[in-house]
Amino acid sequence: MTDSTAIPPVIPPAAQAAPAAAPGTWFGHPRGLATLFFTEMWERFSYYGMRALLVLYMTAAAGAGGLGLSQEHSGAVYGLFTAGAYLSALPGGWVADRVLGARRSVIWGGLGIALGNFLLVVPHSTVAFYIGLVVIAFGTGFLKPNASCLVGELYRNDSGSRRDAGFSIYYVGINVGALLAPFVIGTVGETAGYRWGFLLVGIAMIAGVVQYRFTAHWLGDAGLHPHPAPQAQQRRARWLFAAASVALALVVAAAALGLVRLDAVRLASLAGLFMLLLALFFFGSVLLVRSLTAAEKKRIAVIAVFFVCSALFWAGYEQAGTSLNIFARDYTDRSFLGSLFPSGEHPVSWYQAPQAVFVLSFAPLFAWIWLRLGARGADPSPPAKFGLGLLQLGASFLVMMLAAQIVLHTGHRVLPWWLIFTYLLQTTGELFLSPIGLSNVTKLAPARYSGQMMGTWFLGMALGNLMAGLIGGEVGGSIAELPHQFLQMALVAGVSGAVTLAIARPLKRWIGGVA
Repeated sequence: MTDSTAIPPVIPPAAQAAPAAAPGTWFGHPRGLATLFFTEMWERFSYYGMRALLVLYMTAAAGAGGLGLSQEHSGAVYGLFTAGAYLSALPGGWVADRVLGARRSVIWGGLGIALGNFLLVVPHSTVAFYIGLVVIAFGTGFLKPNASCLVGELYRNDSGSRRDAGFSIYYVGINVGALLAPFVIGTVGETAGYRWGFLLVGIAMIAGVVQYRFTAHWLGDAGLHPHPAPQAQQRRARWLFAAASVALALVVAAAALGLVRLDAVRLASLAGLFMLLLALFFFGSVLLVRSLTAAEKKRIAVIAVFFVCSALFWAGYEQAGTSLNIFARDYTDRSFLGSLFPSGEHPVSWYQAPQAVFVLSFAPLFAWIWLRLGARGADPSPPAKFGLGLLQLGASFLVMMLAAQIVLHTGHRVLPWWLIFTYLLQTTGELFLSPIGLSNVTKLAPARYSGQMMGTWFLGMALGNLMAGLIGGEVGGSIAELPHQFLQMALVAGVSGAVTLAIARPLKRWIGGVA
């Protein structure tokens, strides 16, 4: 999933003092923006490079350099990993706030990502593979939210258009990394061997950490220290961090030694149930607060609707890494430039790039369209945009249903345009939903619950990624079943979009004049 926007996390009042900025500018912005731009570019380069290979590596036969796992098992592992990468942002942010500070958290996160990918290189070891995924997920949780936090601190005294422009530049770095990764990492992994691809991912992240370390002085004082807190609270935080680290290490060691045997599909299902219960607890606990006004409770209810829509959307969108990745491998004609490769086909992972291309191409256009429509009073309401985004997701799976029918009835692979058009529809749907959701959650949440409500937004993304893995593991087992399976996805997304559009007007009234 490419990031369609970059919104700084909510920072507690204790951290409101502006950091001392380093002298000089970068394209009219603080020089520290360049440090964070390239750090996040390398992080996304490593993440999307590894993501492009992950399911292909797990499902490839051992003789072809893979793990030889079933598609169902691979999909569950993929869902657990991607969901974990989002969920780990919560402990990653907590540790930065109370123990390490954002500056050091980014370094440790980058080193964790590199170490995890180096573990994936270990031959003939599923234990090293699973431990590597855990380390990468936690490394991502330490680096990604805190890098965004540092961008926000660079603009602490500037809440206007310059700050928005800074985050837009930062977002370009995110998607440049996501665009380059499939062509570089994917090509190396599929031609030289999957483990060479993972090794290159680790080296790329080390390059990002080195760049960050040697240009960190451009950040001034931003993120150097945890947020101020009483000594007793700091000690409790350090002890809790140490205890949690030891507990996690013991669980991983027990699994590695075979003392605990976990079925990936069952574990993914239990994790999904836990996330749902957690969301119900979050929303229920806030809605029961007596001090909230009726208007505030209605806005929280709207955020709950956004949560459901988000989870459903990402469950479909993230098929790019699972079922659509398998479709690209098995049923798509990859003869274009095939003479350049020993297999006679270009790499499957190249089809992970169109989403980043479309985000970079259309995000400025969509921002301009919303501004123009807003000036005329014709801008669709946020719930309506969510509904339209889900409808586009549904339409994308209708395209895939037709493509699967062609393969079924002709026995031949389809041209790449079917996948590319699918990704175009999904990306335009993302631009209707993702940046709108982030922006409106920050507006609608009561100030004293803004952090908790933002957490539910990312929880929805994590749940959607987990569902994507579970669904992707079930799809494509037989070409005879594939058209019906894609039709089911289209109906779920389409009906959800239609329902959201139907209730958009009352939801808009609940929002009031806030958004």
